[in-house]
Amino acid sequence: MSFEKLSDASVLRLYENIRQQVATDISNGRYHFLGETAKRRAEDLREEIDRRQLHALPIDWP
Repeated sequence: MSFEKLSDASVLRLYENIRQQVATDISNGRYHFLGETAKRRAEDLREEIDRRQLHALPIDWP
């Protein structure tokens, strides 16, 4: 997916949504969101965040 047309805020919001869902899943003991698709999306977003030289907390994958 291309993130080039999204604003910085939108890219960060997408990444943060994934990070929060992963944290919630871990705290609840369920892993309904931790699939490879979510990881690939997060990696793509992380690359875009780094390319734009933005700051975001890392995702702590189990």
